[in-house]
Amino acid sequence: MSGTPPPRLICFHHAGAGISAFARWQSVIGPSADVVPLLLPGRGPRIRERRITDPDRLVAELDSLIEPLLDRPFALYGHSLGGLVAHAWAAARQRSGGPQPELVALGAVLPPHLRSPVLAAAALPDPELLRRLVGYGVLPPGAVEEDEATGLWRRRVLPALRDDLYLGRAICERGGEPLHTRVLAVAGEGDPIAPLSGVSQWARYAPGGFELRTVPGGHFFVRERAAPRLLAEQLDGPRAGSRALPRPASSAA
Repeated sequence: MSGTPPPRLICFHHAGAGISAFARWQSVIGPSADVVPLLLPGRGPRIRERRITDPDRLVAELDSLIEPLLDRPFALYGHSLGGLVAHAWAAARQRSGGPQPELVALGAVLPPHLRSPVLAAAALPDPELLRRLVGYGVLPPGAVEEDEATGLWRRRVLPALRDDLYLGRAICERGGEPLHTRVLAVAGEGDPIAPLSGVSQWARYAPGGFELRTVPGGHFFVRERAAPRLLAEQLDGPRAGSRALPRPASSAA
């Protein structure tokens, strides 16, 4: 409708990251949505703020960031850890009432009951954690080398990454709630951390409508164009009629 502002697409970054993963999303999504990446404390311009490892503090933080954005329809996209963050906030919002998202999209993330093996590595000593992350493909092989560049990276990035893993683990320990809004689960075709078989089990959390899609790439497909194109398609669709699909019986466990 002419003159109607587009919905906001509120995005949550993966562990150890900032909002740069979504740098190209607006140019790909175009007029379908206004892309609004949210930065958690302890990184980038918020480097001096205490990082969040507690789900209750997470919800309070997100409430303060998102509340001013709820003057128009909105959707959520979370990638990897960000998927758990998006689901946790959507569930809390559902309990408290108020405006609900049109869509909750969860990319490259297993549902809480499956417990990603990456989250299980949160408490390991630095060298072992780095080896595990390299083994999972989260970090390049050079990350385990002892040199000036990797030393700087470890001091700046690894603490935030570790705390993000603690946050993800704490969210999973709380369990997940079914959402009455549409849920889209997105798996990378070559993702060894969140394979399609696991991502499909988000269906049990989606009585309000569930769709499972795959995109090219591995765990960090968020950096490519296929995912934002998919989100644009999803956000355009409901304006002509609901695209929500019934929960597949084969995915209910």
